[in-house]
This record gives sequence, structure tokens and C-alpha cells, in this order.
Amino acid sequence: MLADMDARTAAALGLTLLLWASAFAGIRAGLNGYGPFQLALVRFLTASLVLGAYAVFARLRAPRTADLGRLGLLGFLGFTVYHLALNYGEQTVGAGAASLLIAAGPIFTALLAVVLLGERLNFWGWLGVLLGFGGVAMIALGEGGGLGFDPGSFWIVLAAFSTSLYFVFQKPLHSRYSALEITTYTLWAGTLWMLPFSKGLLTAIEKAPLSATLSALYLGVGPAALAYALWNYALGRMPASRVTSFLYLSPVLAIAIAWLWLGELPTALTVLGGGVAVAGVVVTNVWGRTPAAGDIS
Repeated sequence: MLADMDARTAAALGLTLLLWASAFAGIRAGLNGYGPFQLALVRFLTASLVLGAYAVFARLRAPRTADLGRLGLLGFLGFTVYHLALNYGEQTVGAGAASLLIAAGPIFTALLAVVLLGERLNFWGWLGVLLGFGGVAMIALGEGGGLGFDPGSFWIVLAAFSTSLYFVFQKPLHSRYSALEITTYTLWAGTLWMLPFSKGLLTAIEKAPLSATLSALYLGVGPAALAYALWNYALGRMPASRVTSFLYLSPVLAIAIAWLWLGELPTALTVLGGGVAVAGVVVTNVWGRTPAAGDIS
């Protein structure tokens, strides 16, 4: 898989995976000085400024007026709900476990595609769905000490479901916009949805430890802005199916980074559940899906 990949593409893809994997530990570090809403807002105000500078440099096209409603909804689902829920969840769920729960997100995407896009799942597809949800349950139990579910796991599952809606509902826009344009417009929209919760932000920035503020800024510049640019560079040079297959490495990297950065290691049950969940995603996506009979518009 790596043999015919040029060095620039490999570097872009590798750095993207590292940046996205590091976001889970970065969130845990940022929560040491900020609340979930405040951390998300600092992160995406930073990312919006970075992408705004890029938009001017690259002369990004303005979105069509008719698409503003969809872009606003996508921003709400893919950035506002996703990141607020993820931040809330990571108050009690470790970075590695959070990455494993998010990795199960394509299970929701597959189910939504069945309901909304007319896709069909065969036997292997439904088996993969069951494995995915079984793995999610094991992760939640592992984070709850093996005796009960950690409440934070609910928020992270909500984040995974929300981002699945984001991917499904953006499908009609791909005929009119590039992936980076969709990301930029929806990120800006998601940031706008967060602005009503900005009260007290300046005070929070003044009181937060420098390490927490640096983590928030890193999250905005690295995983939220630079990584998407690198990801789209890789997508432009390789088939999407090959590029996205590397995302299965993200939880492994996230666990390693959380250990090095925060000294966190997930429980054995969490790791086992993550393996089951990722296996379910692979089974569903590789063997379980048939072409769509319809589409949403």
C-alpha cells in the first residue's frame, strides 16, 4: 500500500494522522484550564482565522446562497455538536478510549446511509454493525471500571453520531465544492453557532494555565486547520478509499500520544472493545455494503 506512494503524499498523510490522533490528548490537556464550551470556542476561533487567511490566499469561491442553509446545518452537526459533545465526554473518558469510540463512527454512517441514501447491508454488513456496537459497549464499560457505563461515553457516542450525520448530509455538495471548501465553510458556520456561549471567555483565557491555552491554540492550528489541508492534499493524489483506510491507525496513535503526553493508558477491556469496534467498521465497509438505490438532495 505504501510502495507506490510518493514521499510528499506519505508525509502529508502521516502528519495528518498524527495531528488528528493528538487532538484527543490535546482536548484533555485543554480541559485542565477551560470548560468544554470555552475550549471549543478558543480552538475554532483560532482555526477560523487560519482558514480565513488561507481562503484569501487561495481565493476560495464564495458558497452559493442556496447552499447556505445546508452548510449551516452541517457546521452545527459536524463542528458545534461534535466538538462540544467530545469535550464534555473527555472530562471523564480518557483520550485513548475517546479515540476508539470515535473510530466506531462509520457504523452510524453505514446505518444512516441505509435509511437516508437507500444503501443496503448484507449479512456481513449487519454483523459488522453488531460488532461495532458491541465494541462501543465494551469501551464504555472499560472506562466505567467494568461495573457500569461511564456517563462521558454517552457524549462521545453522540459526537460520533453527529459527525456521521455531517458526512451523510454533505454528500450532495461534493458535486459543487471541493472537500476543503466544504470543511472551511462548515467550520466557519460551526464557529458561529458557538459564539452565543462566548460570555466569560476573556476571563477564562486570563485565568487558564498557559499550558491549557497553548493546547487550545494547538488544537485550532494543527488538528482543526492544518490537518484538513494536508488531508485534502493526500486525497488529491491518491484514491479516497486508500487514504481513508489509514484512519484505522488513528486510535493506535492516539493511545500512544496520550501515554506520552498525559501518562494515560486505557484499560484492557477498553482496548479489547476498541479492537472489536474497529473490526466491525472494517467488516461493514469492506464486505457489507451494496450500491445505493437513491440519494438525498
